[in-house]
Amino acid sequence: MNLQYEIIPDDKIECCRDLCNELMAFQKSKSYIKPELFNDMNFETRMIPSIKSAIDNYTVIVKDDDKPVGYVYSNISPKEAYSSDFATFFDLSSVRGNNVGCLSQFYIKEEYRQYGVGSTLFNMSMKWLKQFDDVEDYFIFVSNGNDNALEFYKRKGFSVSHDILDGFITVLRKNQL
Repeated sequence: MNLQYEIIPDDKIECCRDLCNELMAFQKSKSYIKPELFNDMNFETRMIPSIKSAIDNYTVIVKDDDKPVGYVYSNISPKEAYSSDFATFFDLSSVRGNNVGCLSQFYIKEEYRQYGVGSTLFNMSMKWLKQFDDVEDYFIFVSNGNDNALEFYKRKGFSVSHDILDGFITVLRKNQL
């Protein structure tokens, strides 16, 4: 393995298209609550709108030589961005500041898991998120059935806050204060 981590600017996000679509298919394959909600989730409907609505974005892609094998996408967004027709992801009044940090998308091809890639990507994202002094609340949203991801984030210091959409998504939260 010859792993390289590359920070991707927003205007080059297209290189994450296939990985993002793989993530959506992976989540659907694990889901046992409303898997049909993933039918319309893909790069165009999830990643592009999120990047456009965020205040700041941070994307890291991992390549083995030139082959993309994983990525993480985090953002700083107005807390109101997490209340839509689809769902309200958390009680907006529980966030003191105007903005929240979110580790929004995280995917590693199966054959590259268990080599520390996830921890490296997670740590890079957390370091980036912590540079925003006005952001106290960090969120991660885990789809039902993805128990490995849920346990990974709990080991990293996040706590389960609540479920939304009848258990379709588990909301994890960490407060920096």
